[in-house]
Amino acid sequence: MTTKERTGVVVSNKMQKTVVVAVENRAPSKRYGKTVVTTKHYKVHDEENACQEGDRVRITETRPLSKTKRWTVASIIESVSGKKSPQAISSESDQQ
Repeated sequence: MTTKERTGVVVSNKMQKTVVVAVENRAPSKRYGKTVVTTKHYKVHDEENACQEGDRVRITETRPLSKTKRWTVASIIESVSGKKSPQAISSESDQQ
C-alpha cells in the first residue's frame, strides 16, 4: 500500500510538536462544472517544531499518533523567511 502525500500551508503552530496544515483541493462541481475550492485541515506531527505559520510543507500519512493526528511533516518546501530546506532543494535538482 502506498503512503498518501499532500502539500499545504501551515495555518497554526501553537501546539507542541503539532501543526495544522490547510490543504486545498480544486475540482469541478458535479452539477455545474464550475471549479470549486475545498479546504481541509490536517493535524500534523512536527517533531522538531521547525514549521512556522505560512510555510508550505509536504505531509505524509502515518500510523495514528493520537486521536486526531495521522500525518507527519515530510519536508518544508518553502519557508516564510524565503529560505528553502536542503531536502526541497535536492528534490528540485533531481527533477530537472
